[in-house]
Amino acid sequence: MQSIMLKAKLHQARVTHSVLDYEGSCAIDGSLLDLAGMREFEQIQIYNIDNGNRFTTYIIRAEDGSGMISVNGAAARLAGVGDRIIICAFGNYDESELATFKPKMVYINADNTVSHTSFDIPVQVV
Repeated sequence: MQSIMLKAKLHQARVTHSVLDYEGSCAIDGSLLDLAGMREFEQIQIYNIDNGNRFTTYIIRAEDGSGMISVNGAAARLAGVGDRIIICAFGNYDESELATFKPKMVYINADNTVSHTSFDIPVQVV
């Protein structure tokens, strides 16, 4: 049996560009992609913290160290410049892989630099 699990997450990235007349996708700073283990053309889910929109697209690589997060094409109507978003990639894992499985979380500052990384999500408490 396979389970679909969170592979990697960029938490609270800021949208720097929103380009409606582009063929689609989300351009992400290549350095952030490398750190999170995400790949160009990989399917991602984007969750907009500021307006609640959730959508699926794919990654294109932006210039390394640029801080760029560009939401393009039709998705540009769902996320504007300055919006805080969570970008998630998922993968299929079999039972043997799950024994040592840990997702890679990259926490982002307001200027799209890295705050810190983690392999765990804190336990939610009451």
